[in-house]
Amino acid sequence: MTDLTRRHGLATAVAAAATAVLPAAAWAQSPAFDHTHTAWTSLLRKHVRLLRGGQSTQVAYAGFAADRAALKAYLDSLSAVGTISFAGWPKAERQAFLINAYNAFTVELILTRYPQLKSIKDLGSLLSSPWKPKWIPLLGAKLSLDDIEHAMLRKRGEYDDPRVHFAVNCASIGCPALREEAFVAARLDAQLDEQTLRFMSDRTRNRFNAPRGRLELSKIFDWYGEDFRLGHRGIASLPAFAARYAEQLADTPADRERIRGGAVDIAFTDYDWALNDAR
Repeated sequence: MTDLTRRHGLATAVAAAATAVLPAAAWAQSPAFDHTHTAWTSLLRKHVRLLRGGQSTQVAYAGFAADRAALKAYLDSLSAVGTISFAGWPKAERQAFLINAYNAFTVELILTRYPQLKSIKDLGSLLSSPWKPKWIPLLGAKLSLDDIEHAMLRKRGEYDDPRVHFAVNCASIGCPALREEAFVAARLDAQLDEQTLRFMSDRTRNRFNAPRGRLELSKIFDWYGEDFRLGHRGIASLPAFAARYAEQLADTPADRERIRGGAVDIAFTDYDWALNDAR
């Protein structure tokens, strides 16, 4: 969770690393890529369990472990994509690719120590984060999960879409659901809208606390509040974003109108880092 300046620097470093790690012939071109991400969808439908109508999910990591060969084959297909090929894709294909890559490599990271862990944070330490090691072979470089999320998906001027926070999954109960299908360019906008609606409908993480007269939102909105002030799709502030989901956040017409009017205090709920495992 670096600041904006460091993220811009990281984006430049990632681009430089892509040219430095491998010879041009090795990273520039890539074989035809399946933009339907069928292999990833097959694994997700098999191993993701929907809770409360999809507001949350659990992941059968033991099942993923049994299908490790299929997961590795999908990861290899992601790693085979070259930078020139990637740069030539339409924006939605690039965005879907990066979201799916983040989620699939996160599952792989969990499997490196599963079942001997209770949280993704067990893969780090007091001095290191599990999101910072550069172990992911992608786009001609070795990247970290932070590189994919912050330097690429959140890079200013690239996608500028706060809904990405409801699409990437950090293998934790507090995180938005791991979608039960791959993200694909043809339906990406609708998929991101549905992911957002599901998350905002989850009263365990986002709700209007009527006795206290305040909105209680996921810690995600505290960490990444700046992303909800980008003006994307007319969203100019976090209260403006919350106003769109007044029906999901509150029960009474009066409380919903308070949310729509932005006349409520906002507090942030605790984040549950326990593994989202369907044991």
